Amino acid sequence: MSIKVRYFASLGEHLGRSENDLEFAQGMSVKDIWVLSTSGAPIPDNVLTAVNMEYADLEAQVQDGDEVAFFPPVTGG
Repeated sequence: MSIKVRYFASLGEHLGRSENDLEFAQGMSVKDIWVLSTSGAPIPDNVLTAVNMEYADLEAQVQDGDEVAFFPPVTGG
């Protein structure tokens, strides 16, 4: 199974890439995708996640062909 993973803003800068394609086993959560795609890096506090452009929590299940996005909280002033 494969998905596209996107990393926005400072997350992409920290990881050195803004996206990648990932092959994975069935039955993985968004959190599992983070761990697999970052070689086990701890997930930063307050990271927002989305599956197919809809907010999702870290326990949401990912399906073949999905797009998973990780981005830091947005602040403004």
